Amino acid sequence: MATPAAAPAPPNPNLVPGDPPQAPESPLPTTSIDPTPSGDEENDDSSSVSSASSTPTAKAAAAGGAGAEKADSAAKDLLHISFNQDYGCFAAGTKSGFRIYNCDPLREIFRRDLASAGDNGGGGGIGVVEMLFRCNILALVGGGDNPHYPPNKVMIWDDHQSRCIGELSFRSPVRGVRLRRDRIVVVLENKVFVYNFADLKLMHQIETAPNPKGLCAVSQQPGSIVLVCPGAQKGQVRVEHYGARKTKFINAHTSRVACFALSQDGRLIATASSKGTLVRIYNAAEGNLLQEVRRGADRAEIYSLAFSNNLQYLAVSSDKGTIHVFNLKINVGLTTNDKPLPAPDPDVPHIGVLPKYFHSEWSVAQFRLHEGEQYIVAFGHEKNTVAVVGMDGSFYKCQFDPVNGGEMLQLECFNFLKPSDQP
Repeated sequence: MATPAAAPAPPNPNLVPGDPPQAPESPLPTTSIDPTPSGDEENDDSSSVSSASSTPTAKAAAAGGAGAEKADSAAKDLLHISFNQDYGCFAAGTKSGFRIYNCDPLREIFRRDLASAGDNGGGGGIGVVEMLFRCNILALVGGGDNPHYPPNKVMIWDDHQSRCIGELSFRSPVRGVRLRRDRIVVVLENKVFVYNFADLKLMHQIETAPNPKGLCAVSQQPGSIVLVCPGAQKGQVRVEHYGARKTKFINAHTSRVACFALSQDGRLIATASSKGTLVRIYNAAEGNLLQEVRRGADRAEIYSLAFSNNLQYLAVSSDKGTIHVFNLKINVGLTTNDKPLPAPDPDVPHIGVLPKYFHSEWSVAQFRLHEGEQYIVAFGHEKNTVAVVGMDGSFYKCQFDPVNGGEMLQLECFNFLKPSDQP
């Protein structure tokens, strides 16, 4: 059972110690940590903050000498990467703290060196960094060999105050955190906890199948909340519709669910199994299968799935090193009237004269990277672009042709961990 820390501060920096918890209509600060591309930035001169570095000017592939060696060393310190809710930023957790980046244009917004803060006598390792769009509130979980916070605690960090304003403690390590403006979702190995953001009150808890990756997704549009997590059985996902007060179970795959994504409006779910050959798109409300696409015929570990904002495309990254973009053939305005597809076949092609994968829907566009490296993918704010962030410290921006398809055009390639003292 999760227990908030004794007298946690509500996530509202306008409250002073001793004030009772309040639940205003907008419980979170609205100030932004995202500097716009134009204009000067306001720098924090405190010792534990590094000012934002200038936009990189050299491609990561062309980096060499001492700079490349420092970047390679920094990549080994990387513990976590994740996009924010609108794909406009991404966060990196390291062995010494965390960093926040703007995607377009790519630039480091700020970093926190927690290893030098010395406020708890520990190291600086941050294993989870979850942003709340572009505001100053973050959720942090300690990680690595020398974590800054206990791995069984979620710390709510207010970067304007440069301190934690609340915490949630658990009896086992935290596997993942998801935020929306009114909820905090904490994922453990076999449980999911849902808290009210204004006062850290526990609203709901869910039992799940073993979930070491911390898989969970929550809708982001105001109003009714949709949450997706693993079900109690292998291959099953559970969909909580809090507005309608109903729970839907989808038997998505015959093997273990390895990755899933939820559209921001909570209407579509994309799932992939541990075999990584097929991706299935379901109607979240009714649980019916709307479309099935094929990443490939060989087994693969799916690292990330992402819907485009207009729900026309789905992007997939895997350990094969190829980013795939698929066309979604779904009338999202009429999802309740869509006819479900027949019951899904197993996640392997049939053996025979004509294997099933010859009839599968393949990706319209691809972008090839290093096989075996872990990349996460999101759609860019420019039309027909995707952003790719790697655990090797790489950042790519590429563009796909929705008509002709084929290989994507690489627009940018940077090493976002390059030391700020390198040109």
